[in-house]
Amino acid sequence: MNPTIKDVARHANVSIATVSRILNSTSAGYSEKTKKLVMEAVEELGYKPNAVARGLKNTKTQTIGVLFPDISGMVSSELLHGIEKVAHSLGHSVIVCNTASQGEKTLDYLKLLSEKRVEGILFASEEITDEYYEAIKEMNVPAVLVSTKSHKHPLPYVKVDDRDASYAAASYLINKGHEKIGMISGIKEDPIAGSPRIDGFKAAMRDQLGNESPIVVSAQGFSYEDGLTMFEKLMEAAPETTAIFAASDEMAIGAMASAYRMNIKVPEDISVIGYDNLKISEMAIPPLTTLSQPLREMGETAAELLFEALKTGGTTQSIIMPHQIIERESVKVLQ
Repeated sequence: MNPTIKDVARHANVSIATVSRILNSTSAGYSEKTKKLVMEAVEELGYKPNAVARGLKNTKTQTIGVLFPDISGMVSSELLHGIEKVAHSLGHSVIVCNTASQGEKTLDYLKLLSEKRVEGILFASEEITDEYYEAIKEMNVPAVLVSTKSHKHPLPYVKVDDRDASYAAASYLINKGHEKIGMISGIKEDPIAGSPRIDGFKAAMRDQLGNESPIVVSAQGFSYEDGLTMFEKLMEAAPETTAIFAASDEMAIGAMASAYRMNIKVPEDISVIGYDNLKISEMAIPPLTTLSQPLREMGETAAELLFEALKTGGTTQSIIMPHQIIERESVKVLQ
C-alpha cells in the first residue's frame, strides 16, 4: 500500500498540516529542522504526493492535454514524441486523447480535460470548429495548434506551409524530367492537409508545365490502404503517368505495394514521392523519396510555445517550420 500524508506526519512526529505546508512550499509555520525531518520521512517512506489533489489546492495540476484525430497514426506518434520530451523536462504530465476525427468525441474530451484541470491544450492535425474553439475558450487555458491552423480563430500554430511543400514536391518531379504526373491526395475538402496540398501540386503543374488540369485522385484518408486503392484508380484513368506525388508516406508506400501487385516497377516504370518523411519511408523497397516535415521538432516547438504562454500569461506567435526534399531511390530521372 502506498504511504499517505498521515504516515509521513506520524514518521516525522509532526502534524499533517505541517507536512502539507512543507510539501506545498508554504514559507511559514515550520523550522528548517522540521522541514528536514519531513523530507527525510518522505524519502524513507517513498511517499509520492497525488499530483491532482495537490493541484486542487495550488490551482495547478502540472498537466497538459493533447488531442489527436488518430493516435495510432505515425504522424501523431512523431508529434507526441516531441511534445512529451518538452513536457516531461518541465515536470508536466500529458493526457492524450484520441478523437477519431469525431466532433462529439472531441467535445467530450475537451470537457474531460476541463474537469481534469489541465493547464493547457495542444490540438493536433484537425480543423478547429466553432464548437471546439468555444469549448477551449471556456476552459480559460492557453492552447496551441500543431500540424493544423485556423484562419477564423486566433490560436497560435506550428506547422509547415502545406501548399508550398506540395509545390516543392511536384517541382522536384518536374525537374527530374517528368511531365505526366498524377497526385494521390487525402480528403480534398480537408482544409488542413487536403486542399492546400492539392493546390500546391496544381500550381506547380500549371506554372511549370502549363497543365491546367493535372490528374488528382482523392481518398477518404491518408492511410496505406488509401494509397493501395487510389493507385489502381489513377493508373486506370491515366496509364501514361510516369510519376506520382502521394500526400502522405503511408499512401506512397500503399501505392508502391499496389504497383508491385500490378507488375509495375518503381522507379523503372513509375516514380513515387511521398510526404512526411516517416521512419517507414527509409524501410520501403525501394527507399522512398519524400517531402520532409520536421514532426518531432514541430511537437517540441508547439509544447514550448504552450509553456511560454503559461509562464507569461500572454499570447505567442505562430511558427512556420521548414520543409525539405529527402532524396532516396523511388524517383527516376527521365532524359
